[in-house]
Amino acid sequence: MKAKNVNLLFAFVAVLLFGFSCFCISRMNQTNNQLINCRNHVLEFKEIMLRLKNKSENHHQDLMQVLYQMKRKAAHTTRSSGNFLEKKGSILSQHETLPNQFEVLKYFLPHLRTAGKLYPDIATSKGRAGVSFALGISTINRGNHTYLKQTLTSVLSRMTPEEEEDSVVIVSVADTDESYLKSVVRMVKTKFRKQVQSGVLEVISIPTLFYPQTLLDKKMKTDSESWQIKQVLDFCILMLYAQPKATYYLQLEDDIVAKKMYFTKMKDFVNSLTSKNWFFIEFSVLGFIGKLFRSKDLTDFVHFFLMFYETKPIDILLDDIFLIRVCTSGEPVRRCLQRKKGFRIQYRPSLFQHVGTQSSFPGREQHLKEY
Repeated sequence: MKAKNVNLLFAFVAVLLFGFSCFCISRMNQTNNQLINCRNHVLEFKEIMLRLKNKSENHHQDLMQVLYQMKRKAAHTTRSSGNFLEKKGSILSQHETLPNQFEVLKYFLPHLRTAGKLYPDIATSKGRAGVSFALGISTINRGNHTYLKQTLTSVLSRMTPEEEEDSVVIVSVADTDESYLKSVVRMVKTKFRKQVQSGVLEVISIPTLFYPQTLLDKKMKTDSESWQIKQVLDFCILMLYAQPKATYYLQLEDDIVAKKMYFTKMKDFVNSLTSKNWFFIEFSVLGFIGKLFRSKDLTDFVHFFLMFYETKPIDILLDDIFLIRVCTSGEPVRRCLQRKKGFRIQYRPSLFQHVGTQSSFPGREQHLKEY
């Protein structure tokens, strides 16, 4: 009996072991199938990623090709259109912030009141600011006579490296003839490449938008009165541009030669003045050449010039504003002029010599020299 029970027990255990083995084999087969499926999914995923990578590389190549074509097209457009300006004031972004000193023009020039942002065109500039001296040179086309390169050579070559770092020379092309602007920019970038790259030399251009239409008419361009009116506006715009760049502003013209060590002498003289009540300093007695102003005072000068820009040349307006600011009411002019030395300071000898014989007014010659 016992033997029979033992055999039944062994049979039962054998059945259990066989069933468990079948279960394990079944589970292993399922797991193996799952692993195979997983491996297939991984391989499929890798294949998809590889296709996406190849597609992305193809798209990247296509994009680079498109960008290259766009660059070529832009370069071709630039060359064909002669677009040599770094920034045009007439197409500034609405979100672009600029100094608002030019807004004053709208009060005196009615045609500008409906204009948007006002700013000169920038032909070349590194945006230099925070220096001690800004030197402004306004230039227009004099036909076959040009003195600008000679002027810039003397002005820049007679600065020390330290003086170059503490100054900015601004050439303002105030001519509606675009070919003259191109020639100036080409000359400056060729002959004064080092100064352009360092930022000491800038070239700006005054858009025709700034001028009343009457000054742009061909007949008016050869009229001495219109030429005089435009010249006042040219100086005012240049002053407004230079104002935020430096502590002092020196007005020059495009047909002068600076004397040796002129900058050192000018700087030392300004620093030696004990009185701070001076109105402006004359480093030349000819016209508007060599007049030094505090930049903070330029707004007042420009306001006055614009109030009367249609009536007198700018050097005469400078005399008028001096009399108004310095002379007291009812004081004889002679007595006021006797006191002018403390307000209108003259430096001797002159630091600048006028060399141009062909005036910026068409057909007029001038032989002004300072001795």
